[in-house]
Amino acid sequence: MPGRMPSAGLADGDLIGRAVRVRVPASSANLGPGFDSLGLALAIYDEIDVAAVAGGRARVDVSGVGAGLVPEDDTNLVVRSAARAFEHAGVPMPGLELRARNVIPHGSGLGSSAAAIVSGLMAAKGLMEPEIVLGSDELLGLATELEGHPDNVAPALLGGLTIAWSTPAGARAKRLIVHRGVSPLVCIPDFSVSTEVARALQPGSVPYEDAVFNLSRSALLVAALVQSPELLFEATEDRLHQDYRASAMPETHELVMRLREAGYPAVVSGAGPSILVLAADPAARAGAAAIVEERGRSHWRSLMLAVDVRGATVIALPKGAAD
Repeated sequence: MPGRMPSAGLADGDLIGRAVRVRVPASSANLGPGFDSLGLALAIYDEIDVAAVAGGRARVDVSGVGAGLVPEDDTNLVVRSAARAFEHAGVPMPGLELRARNVIPHGSGLGSSAAAIVSGLMAAKGLMEPEIVLGSDELLGLATELEGHPDNVAPALLGGLTIAWSTPAGARAKRLIVHRGVSPLVCIPDFSVSTEVARALQPGSVPYEDAVFNLSRSALLVAALVQSPELLFEATEDRLHQDYRASAMPETHELVMRLREAGYPAVVSGAGPSILVLAADPAARAGAAAIVEERGRSHWRSLMLAVDVRGATVIALPKGAAD
């Protein structure tokens, strides 16, 4: 995405002392048949406080998920994403003091990298306002550029159910409101799977009949999530990606099949290995959670979550609040 002209509204040093707090939801992509296009924001959040300081370097403090494992300098994904937003706006990037409180599991198919990217972009957006305002289309374009595809960054940014697609001018997304009866259950294992490994198992072409099958199911899934939750089981059927990736996460595949055999609309969350159950009501969600709980030889935890409706948020903090 091309950058703006250098900004006349912000000079070197103007940002020093500003601070913001950013909150970004987890996300689940694909949702079964909606490969690389559908995504859902989930009400579990990573949160960061960011202060602009002198010195031009970044210092990162991470608590929760990833503490001691993710970089704590300029190579941190949140910092790199903020740097891209400042570059796009033509504003010199200040030094950053960043405190991250991470909850979203890493390497589990719940959009942790998308949340980090959106966090950095939103932090830069908040620090540059009101002189410079980055619109949602700009943010989506930058996030897609950094992530490589829009299916997770769109719901992380916008909230709700998102349909994302690419155009010659860049990524686009439409946000929809999910029916209040839809009750997500996320099942998270104690192992992870590389997104790159999962994607490498995807074939370069699929049978015509399978493509048509998924077209019908993905269209039906939008209707089921927005209007008719009773159709979620049929709407979450897939022939394009989950079976091909089963060898990379056999426990996930086995549990998805067990849940579906019992009548629950279970799918692999993103590239896995977490599982998303899109139950039609809270009682059905509890039944699915009971099946997960009774699997004594596996190591899964279940979270009964709401659909996030706000997406990423940023608020200004008083000077010194992020110190």
